Amino acid sequence: MTEHVEWSEPEAAAAPASTAITPADAADAARLVAFGLQPKLQPARDQEYGELLRRYREDPPFARLADAVAAGLGLVVLEVSPRAGMAVTAAEDSVFAVRMGDYARRTSADSGDRFLHGLAHLAVAALAFPRPEDLADDGYIGRVSVNGVDAFVRQACRRLEERADERGENTDPATEAPGLEAAWRIWVRRSATGATKDARRLAGSTTGIVGKAVAFLTDSGFLQRTGDDNGGTYRTTARYQLQVRDMASSAAMAELLELGVVPVTDGTASLLPSEDTDDLELVADAGLPFHS
Repeated sequence: MTEHVEWSEPEAAAAPASTAITPADAADAARLVAFGLQPKLQPARDQEYGELLRRYREDPPFARLADAVAAGLGLVVLEVSPRAGMAVTAAEDSVFAVRMGDYARRTSADSGDRFLHGLAHLAVAALAFPRPEDLADDGYIGRVSVNGVDAFVRQACRRLEERADERGENTDPATEAPGLEAAWRIWVRRSATGATKDARRLAGSTTGIVGKAVAFLTDSGFLQRTGDDNGGTYRTTARYQLQVRDMASSAAMAELLELGVVPVTDGTASLLPSEDTDDLELVADAGLPFHS
């Protein structure tokens, strides 16, 4: 008699037990996020930072843990790489978010300055990266100066004034009215320098406002000062490129660039003569890298 043998499906191989997350892992992940919150710190100059970055790239569970720690703090991870470190930006509800109102109040009690400070930050970003290709190219370095940013905004204001004249809309709106259409009237009325007797820029002058913006960006690791010409010259960092890249889809930046004031550049932005452009508006408090 032939013995009947019953066949059955082979048992599935037991799934490997997932490695449990230890308190040490959580501490390392939090440590990496803490490094990311020190934008001036270079991974190449800190061994522990470099090792944690390598672990992030090579250990997916650790990477997910670090991402979760960042998310819990209201941070968005823009990039984790040797060039930028752990580059993070604050979400709107994060305790780390810097708000334009708070930032402007540190400089001036004038409520009208709030929009001007936002516009200065927006102009720095637009002048540093005037083309989509500039943001896409990791090797691109933007270069700006305080006087150059002020000239950029003033030329944009002249473009807007010309358009308003053509439409017969060159009337004075309320100071707090949103949009570039109102902002150009505020900016052009300010002195560009308003220097004191000892040649210092007044904080409320337009170059003073731009100077405050680039100083903040430098302290935040987004710009590096390269010289004193033209009110101060600066170059962009990888972190700033990532920050602007994250915000480049905003209507505010796109619309400012659509004025056609900035031409294609080789990394040193310059200005174009005035031309007619389509209508645009800019929402208030649209400065980088702030939340309204």
